[in-house]
Amino acid sequence: MNILDKFGKRVKELRGSLNISQEELAERSGLHRTYIGMIERAEKNITLKNIEKIANGLGVDIVKLLKK
Repeated sequence: MNILDKFGKRVKELRGSLNISQEELAERSGLHRTYIGMIERAEKNITLKNIEKIANGLGVDIVKLLKK
């Protein structure tokens, strides 16, 4: 499993633990819903700025987002 797969799986896992949709996470993160889906499917190589936005949207520290 490559880094994009691992990151996408982690985002989906944390989003699921909050019981929120991709659309809700997108709104919380200031990103587009389709972008969240592409990240979860490992179709996008995400930037550090967007990692921070997603961590904020999930209400977690970046380290928790990146660490299993």
